[in-house]
Amino acid sequence: MAYSATIPARADAQLIASDIAVAFGGSPVLTGVDIAVTPVSRWAIVGENGRGKSTLLHVLAGRLTPDSGTVSRVGTLGVAEQEMVTADERTVGEVLRESIAESISALAKLDSASNELTSGGAEAEQRYTSALERVEALDAWDAERRLDIALDGLGAVTDRCRVLSTLSVGQRYRVRLACLLGGDHDFLLLDEPTNHLDRAGLDYLTGRLRDRAGGVVVVSHDRALVSDVAQQILDLDPTPDGRPRAYGDGYASYRAGRAAERIAWEQEYEQQLAMTVKLREDLSKAQNKLVSSWRPSKGTNKHQRATRAGGLVRNVHRRQEDLESQLLPVPEPPQQLRFPRIVARRGTFLVAEHVMVEGRLGVPVSLTLSAGVKQVVTGPNGSGKSTLLSVLAGHENPTAGQVRAAHDARVVLLRQESALPPESRAGEYFRSRFDGTVSLSSLGLLRSQEMNKRIGELSMGQHRRLDLALALARRPSVLLLDEPTNHLSIALVDELTQALDATDAAVVVSTHDRQMLRDTNSWETLDLECG
Repeated sequence: MAYSATIPARADAQLIASDIAVAFGGSPVLTGVDIAVTPVSRWAIVGENGRGKSTLLHVLAGRLTPDSGTVSRVGTLGVAEQEMVTADERTVGEVLRESIAESISALAKLDSASNELTSGGAEAEQRYTSALERVEALDAWDAERRLDIALDGLGAVTDRCRVLSTLSVGQRYRVRLACLLGGDHDFLLLDEPTNHLDRAGLDYLTGRLRDRAGGVVVVSHDRALVSDVAQQILDLDPTPDGRPRAYGDGYASYRAGRAAERIAWEQEYEQQLAMTVKLREDLSKAQNKLVSSWRPSKGTNKHQRATRAGGLVRNVHRRQEDLESQLLPVPEPPQQLRFPRIVARRGTFLVAEHVMVEGRLGVPVSLTLSAGVKQVVTGPNGSGKSTLLSVLAGHENPTAGQVRAAHDARVVLLRQESALPPESRAGEYFRSRFDGTVSLSSLGLLRSQEMNKRIGELSMGQHRRLDLALALARRPSVLLLDEPTNHLSIALVDELTQALDATDAAVVVSTHDRQMLRDTNSWETLDLECG
């Protein structure tokens, strides 16, 4: 957690990064990044894992010097990173006091200056005026109240005597976030701030970021937060020219703009491939003519052969230059999720009747799943959502009620957590399960270089993509998804939601993802809290 020790600049604050480039180990992470944050702007930085989102926050905060480009900062910054130190022996009270240390110091100096006024003198008056200006600039009188409101809004620990190292990760995170939201910085830089927050905390965070007087830059995979908060979106995912894209007018504008550029990119790439094929054919024809020129028809003399060959050589060189100038001016577009063809017959695949599991699923659940049925399961943590999906998949037996599946039903469960063998290579493991009936590349979830990696070397997002690929390759007639958006990028989750809507398979989704709940509001809903 970082706090700037200067007076807020308010309307004069600015945070501008121009043409930022960063490379690690010779591999580019950021290229050509431009972002201008004002005291009234709210930015979201989005992109796949490994695209440099956290790196850009470090550059903006001044913790990392870019390899090239410039950053201009005027005003105060509050920064929240994803990772936190676990061995922090400070108390909650000490952390809270440190977060408003400037305000506490300013109030103390004002009290001291007030006492000096009784002795009179121009110097005492000047000190009092300066101290008062500092208190007003910091809005110091309201500092403790702002902290209390933030602690309450996030459901954070309020016991000032608790030691941070004795708190859970989520409890420590909420205290840290309360310090930032209760502060009065010109800019907040937040890395995945929705981690460890419940619904009430998410609502408070969203409202506070929307209403605060100051600029916001948030890195997040939470589409609802991006949709509700961001006015501008910086997308670090690949583009045709390799430079990031900035979108105004919020999340809807980002989705529309990204989709339009994707279509144009694919069309341009296809045109390039067609042109490359033609140029290769032209080069091949020119080379064939050159070869055949040395076997002219009878009666052709040496002088004629030499003259003709020179022109053919120049033609070959020209065709070669044309081909080389055409090669790869437009990079290959990123992959797009493609469901395998799922033919779901009409009729019922699975029926659950008054299903319960002692100690884990306390309300009886009944449902019928046939082709095209779409169902969302909601409820608080501990209400039995994951247990219900496991019972429907036949992975465990209910203690009450029963589940009946048709003999030809292919019921597939995507669990929350991955259980893949870390030493196996992703592509080899996939092929061993499906014998070529579905290719991993055809699903658009992993690239060739990722398929060749050991599973233990993949990121969390890539793990999730492989798990999803394994589930889809079974061509399920009933697809059960437990928190499917975990660790997936915003773009991929949008594609997944659209594909689930369109598939003929029966689909049951358990999710806390607020944007997914909005996108699936036409689906049937089973709320385990209500029974």
